[in-house]
Amino acid sequence: MRITDKLKHTFVITAEVDPPRGADPGQTIEQALTLRGYVDAVNISDAPMANLRMNSFMLAHLIKNRTGVEVIPHLTARDRNAIALQADLLGAWALGVKNVLVLGGDPPDRGDHPWAKPVYEFGAVELARAVSSLNDGANLAGGDLEGHTGFSVGVAVNPGAADVELEVSKFMAKVEAGALFAQSQPVFDVEKALFFLEALGGSSPIPILWGVLPLRSAKMAANVSRWTEVPGWLMVDVKKRGKVAGMEAAQRVLAGLHAAGMAGAHLYPLGRVELLKEMLKPVGSRLT
Repeated sequence: MRITDKLKHTFVITAEVDPPRGADPGQTIEQALTLRGYVDAVNISDAPMANLRMNSFMLAHLIKNRTGVEVIPHLTARDRNAIALQADLLGAWALGVKNVLVLGGDPPDRGDHPWAKPVYEFGAVELARAVSSLNDGANLAGGDLEGHTGFSVGVAVNPGAADVELEVSKFMAKVEAGALFAQSQPVFDVEKALFFLEALGGSSPIPILWGVLPLRSAKMAANVSRWTEVPGWLMVDVKKRGKVAGMEAAQRVLAGLHAAGMAGAHLYPLGRVELLKEMLKPVGSRLT
């Protein structure tokens, strides 16, 4: 069942995996197998932090075929021009990929190829609009396709952004461009999610899967706080008790999101999928 269909009637849980640094997909496929039964879909990042990794669409095809797990590959605007982006999307659809989460992408100077030239012909809004156009059977030059795609388009949102009004404006532009669901940067208390919904006018026009991240250390908390809000009390608690405090906070957030009737949660195990079972204790295992 499509992620957008599940979002209509159940609390959806997704989790992120990183593609391999080389040509062997085995370890990432094993991670997806570990997640099977615990999540509704796995996200596959697209060269995260601008580091070279296996193509997200091709890996999504492999994971879905070998594990049966639903996949949400990411697609960034950083590395491809308009022609290449559309070509990759058409190929992904032919491979059976039904979902895509579109992003701007981290600049190359943050990654392992700092000399690489970025493209950024599009931002996330324009990329969402491009996917919607392919879904309608037209390319960006106005030409008709031979058939059409049918992607469920996802976008990112940051409820903990320093400028909430700007984030709301960016989010609504993505919705108007055709986004059907969103996945958020981590939230560390349910109040932050509720505050963002209030900023949207009381509710979101599309389902949001709220990010849940178990902080492991004070250093990690400090790094995360550079791009999204981490409550001061949690910074202090993680400094005192380390990963135990981080896991307890993540469990409270997940339970709170579920109790508040939110659409779902997006979990960030950060390569340690074995943590997922512990994270899910508040809402129960998907396994029988």
